[in-house]
Amino acid sequence: MPATHEVFNQALPRSGNNLFDDNAALRDALRFNAPALDTAELERLGATLAAPEMQAHARLANVHTPELHAFDRFGRRADRVEFHPSYHALMSLAAQSGLHGTPWAGAANDHVRRAAAFMLFTELEPSVLCPISMTYAVTPALRANPALAAQWGPLLTSRHYDARFVPGLHKTGVTMGMGMTEKQGGSDVRANTSQATPDGADAWGRRFRIVGHKWFMSAPMCDAFLVLAQSAGGLSCFFMPRLLQGGSVNAIRIQRLKDKLGNKANASSEVEFEDATAWLVGDEGRGVPQILEMGAMTRLDCALGTSGLMRQALTLALDHTAQREAFGKPLIEQPLMKNVLADLALESEAATALALRLARTLDHPGDAHEVLMRRVLTPVAKFWICKRGSAFAQEAMECLGGNGYVEEGGEGVMARIYREMPVNSIWEGAGNIMGLDLLRALRKGGGEGSVAEALDAELGAVRGAHPALDRARDALLARIDAVTAEADARRLAQDVALAVQGALLARHAPGFVFEAFCASRLGGDWGQTFGTLAAASADFDAINARALPQPAGS
Repeated sequence: MPATHEVFNQALPRSGNNLFDDNAALRDALRFNAPALDTAELERLGATLAAPEMQAHARLANVHTPELHAFDRFGRRADRVEFHPSYHALMSLAAQSGLHGTPWAGAANDHVRRAAAFMLFTELEPSVLCPISMTYAVTPALRANPALAAQWGPLLTSRHYDARFVPGLHKTGVTMGMGMTEKQGGSDVRANTSQATPDGADAWGRRFRIVGHKWFMSAPMCDAFLVLAQSAGGLSCFFMPRLLQGGSVNAIRIQRLKDKLGNKANASSEVEFEDATAWLVGDEGRGVPQILEMGAMTRLDCALGTSGLMRQALTLALDHTAQREAFGKPLIEQPLMKNVLADLALESEAATALALRLARTLDHPGDAHEVLMRRVLTPVAKFWICKRGSAFAQEAMECLGGNGYVEEGGEGVMARIYREMPVNSIWEGAGNIMGLDLLRALRKGGGEGSVAEALDAELGAVRGAHPALDRARDALLARIDAVTAEADARRLAQDVALAVQGALLARHAPGFVFEAFCASRLGGDWGQTFGTLAAASADFDAINARALPQPAGS
């Protein structure tokens, strides 16, 4: 029988590359933000993440999604979530890599190191990072209850992943989640109706019984949660363990797991509290300031996660177009495709620069300038990077054609990226919430001096580097002084993001990247979609060569 189906001109999947070594933009941003950082651990992680066995774990964790067992076979409440072994393999690697509470142990530059590792891990599998991110965010908040922090703190910073269903203090390492959102309030947490009733006191402080619900409960398999509930003193923050010290299961009733567009490996849940036991963290009525502080960390992770996904999507697009031929030559050599890829590469490098700059502020809590930059860049980075993510993924998918659109039993990584992208823009505060938070930052500041003064200093450090950047800086500072209308907040967030990205690229990116970014994003020599760079102001070949992963073993 004659052969009728010879497969040729199909791109082979990458294997054996080191994700860190391949990412020049990340390495340059690290040298700028943490010049003394030892990157050996990141290099090892980059190799591990690209290994075929880890890629298989990522696929299986998404195909075999979490299962809720609300009851056991005898009809008793169980409220347990079962995960595929690949999920646990990924969680173990994330914990070993110090992506959760480790930076709070106080090592120099550890927030920047952790940020880079978080971005790299996202290129493997982002949805398992939800409990990792929650643990990162709640660790410092727990210090408001010294007794709890003394016992749980070392477990939160441990690099051990312990999946056993036993009380937290019996484990070698723990994770924590958060329960804030209720169905009637959403981002308006002050509208929460869950009620906390005093129930005595013990070694962990004031104890309460909580009745209520959470419309979205992050990571219900975690060992404990910080939750918001109304007490006599107002909206307050509480520590709620999954299992009590005696081994009994706390009255946290998992009603269902959310069936989401993406983020498949993560078990997002809806829960009810039926007199669940919890302990007060901080002062009564201080729940909102505490959640805002935690939100600053989770919003950083949204920006980091989207930046990592951008890099992964760009890598897939570059790799595919370098192998696939059309009209007599590789796609990557076609003029229009060169433009698209270069535009995506600029967006990816700018996102990496902004996200790492925000992470750097956490390594310098005593620096007044860094405190102010953290206050303004948190909503700006979360808004702009995450907003750009979905459009970026769509364009990268188009570079692969129909092959990018297929799922194929989880083998279609680009489809997984596309489904994952929107969530970082939604959770931890959607676009409007970020815009309003930016306005609050500009009005109130965040330490010594003002946010406007900090931005002026940040942008002024590169005055004269490019006329478009100078014009953007001058116009931005004038607008900040005059802005009053909430309806202007999104545009202002965009403009702050672009100006800061331009200033960062001036300091640690090659000239051809910086020039093309400024000409397009700040100078107006750009269309309204990717692939509309002006050939006269963008060196497509140089930009793409910088972003292109090297062949394995080269």
